[in-house]
Amino acid sequence: MTPTITAFAQSPDRGRGLARDMRLRWALEEVGQPYDVRLLTMEEMKQPAHLALNPFGQIPTYEDGDLALFESGAIILQIATQHPGLLPDDPAARARAIEWMFAALNTVEPPIVARSMATITERDEPWYDARLPILTERVNTRLRALSARLGEADWLDGEFSAGDLLMVNVLERAKAMDMLADYPNLDAYVARAEARPAFRRAFDAQRAVFTAAMSG
Repeated sequence: MTPTITAFAQSPDRGRGLARDMRLRWALEEVGQPYDVRLLTMEEMKQPAHLALNPFGQIPTYEDGDLALFESGAIILQIATQHPGLLPDDPAARARAIEWMFAALNTVEPPIVARSMATITERDEPWYDARLPILTERVNTRLRALSARLGEADWLDGEFSAGDLLMVNVLERAKAMDMLADYPNLDAYVARAEARPAFRRAFDAQRAVFTAAMSG
């Protein structure tokens, strides 16, 4: 059965691959699993039909037969455990890859999103100029640690895994804020992932939705 994911009908990221359905598209492309996409407007995301799938009224969601999931990390873990290619076979290596999935979402992403949202929603507030350097340093604290851990390796722990997929997706937002320039190894890490054919297919598919919305 072909799984179905939900995505923005008109994504606020303007086709830059930052909306979280990009994670799911990329994971599904990596494992070679065809999928369908149901596009939703902001209004439809708050309707009972979608709230039954995601009580917070967000995207993405994932439906596969009788299984319905929300939260992108949980969905990618489900995809990775059901299909080969995103988690190592060795139990210890698999546990470390899952550890990096959690690190991406729980440790690295929150300060990046906080800074990104502040530049959008708080720019006109009187505290913005004083708060931005604090938010910036919180991001750099995580990036410095991640850069030191990655070193000259291609991926976080051996072969490319779901941990790398989520970490790179998180770093894409830092890249969009021009915050990877001081971390050449992280910049190269993101570039390696972007060069993967599965990433390109996922990015092009998400970009096509934005292009179609603009032309329509």
